Amino acid sequence: MLHCMFLLSDVGEVMLEKQWMGQQVDRSICTWFWTQAHPPGHDEFGPPRVPAVIASPTYYLISIVREGVTFLACTLSEMQPLLGIEFLCRVADVLAEYFGGLNEDLIKDNYVLVYQLLDEMMDSGFPLTTEPSILKEMIAPPNFVSRVLSVVTGGSSSMSSTLPTAASSNVPWRALGIKHTNNEIYFDLVEEVDAIVNKDGFLVKCQVYGEVQGNSRLSGMPDLTLNFTNPSIISDVRFHPCVRYQDWEARQHLKFIPPDGQFKLMSYRVKGLENTPLYVKPQLSCSEGVVRVNILVGIRIDPGRTIENIVVDVPWPPTVTTAELTANHGTVLFNSSTKVCTWTIGRIPKDKSPCLTGSVNLEAGLDRLHEFPTILVGFKIMGVALSGLKVDKLEYDNIAYRVYKGFRAVTKATCYEIRT
Repeated sequence: MLHCMFLLSDVGEVMLEKQWMGQQVDRSICTWFWTQAHPPGHDEFGPPRVPAVIASPTYYLISIVREGVTFLACTLSEMQPLLGIEFLCRVADVLAEYFGGLNEDLIKDNYVLVYQLLDEMMDSGFPLTTEPSILKEMIAPPNFVSRVLSVVTGGSSSMSSTLPTAASSNVPWRALGIKHTNNEIYFDLVEEVDAIVNKDGFLVKCQVYGEVQGNSRLSGMPDLTLNFTNPSIISDVRFHPCVRYQDWEARQHLKFIPPDGQFKLMSYRVKGLENTPLYVKPQLSCSEGVVRVNILVGIRIDPGRTIENIVVDVPWPPTVTTAELTANHGTVLFNSSTKVCTWTIGRIPKDKSPCLTGSVNLEAGLDRLHEFPTILVGFKIMGVALSGLKVDKLEYDNIAYRVYKGFRAVTKATCYEIRT
């Protein structure tokens, strides 16, 4: 049972608070939390550096961070930590879907709508309605007219006067009597790579975070079963409430009645990958105030599809003044204010390996750098899941019509670091 929830900015400011119980929780608990998250001697700004669940003298505090916004919930008695964390994740997901993103400005511009959503998502400290498609039937997403009315009148016309159709359904995330002209369902396997390569070129860490995203346009109440060819490689799974967990535990396949529209069926992690599709070989040397740069990029393993949108960022320290860098493929841009060199490669040509060469000049009086920068690499591969996870087939029951179905995969590098 959650007593309250606070939304904090990246400097610890309380942007919004919601109390669900008769006993009010004082805002001073947020100050205590921020002090624990940023002890003396550490940076007072930025996201908290504390476990997701900590105990204060009076409450248990549960927190997550999304795009610089800290979601902080308080409970007086012990409860399952994952229940509180999952609810906060669902709140963040719903707000991001309603506003098309999530940051401090969007929260402050939509106070009324956020309070309305929190009223519907939890009742007396217990989760109630957390499915976006159902919430949108009760509370319309913001548009220009609703924003103007909210500013002028101080109220909101987004609340519906009727109950959602799912209120009479035994499946709370899906309404009764759904009909579509074209019955189709599509799934996307979206994976993000998190890898670190040390100074000697050895892979220190490489794991994949993935999501199975669905888009359902099926009539009636379809019962689906999604099978993978190699489900044993995934771990740390998190499911949409529609998934029957016992079937996954027993046979490792996903059996579910999907929500209508877009939804995230599951998220997962794959650990222990031995290689990344790209290699980056940096050679940096420094003497007499000049850093000589030579960075080579190539394909280590063929993923079976074209690697595209390759971008190499080199964040130099503030002591760097100017940069004279050129590449045999792609474009190079040095930002003199942020000191970041961005090398946009795009796709690697077949006849040569992209190479960045040149020099970087330090401030007058400095002979060399104390440490070289960490190179950040981004890329995208359409049609391939780097973890090797593959969908085998989709089976369905309670359907008297033909279903059009499709599967796609995409891999993106979100945190690929090359230590130099």
